Amino acid sequence: MSQKIIAANGGAQCMPQSLAQIYLHIVFSTKSRQPFLQDASFSEECYAYLAGICMKQDCFAKRVGGYIDHVHILCSLSRQKTVADLIRELKTSSSVWIKTQRPELKNFHWQDGYGVFSVSQSQLEKVKEYISNQNEHHRKMMFQDEFRKLLKKHGVNFDEQYIWD
Repeated sequence: MSQKIIAANGGAQCMPQSLAQIYLHIVFSTKSRQPFLQDASFSEECYAYLAGICMKQDCFAKRVGGYIDHVHILCSLSRQKTVADLIRELKTSSSVWIKTQRPELKNFHWQDGYGVFSVSQSQLEKVKEYISNQNEHHRKMMFQDEFRKLLKKHGVNFDEQYIWD
């Protein structure tokens, strides 16, 4: 919807609608990389729950997946949300839900930090495939190595002592 504004010369002009299309690849692990997501049916429920949280935040998930100790979320970012607010909601809401699903998950926690990377429209399919192939991918590589590789690929400077908890 356009809004009318008054120009300096007194004439009315239309201000265009604000539009955005931003995609994020979000990665975070369980606290201390505990393998809380090793049950395949439970991890699928968790991924669906995370996708639902994205939807409620108007940040629609394109793909959610992961491995036994971490998740990957490819989603759009609503122009009404900040990255920090979205991730806070994802981690808080899913953590509360996970703790209620099984007695052995009552001590579940996500790590404090996260990684988030911008994804161009031309790379969406590639990132979807990457997320879908996590089981295969992690036969050869631990989460820490994968995360370091993502940070380096995206040019993120990091200090090793501050990225793990």
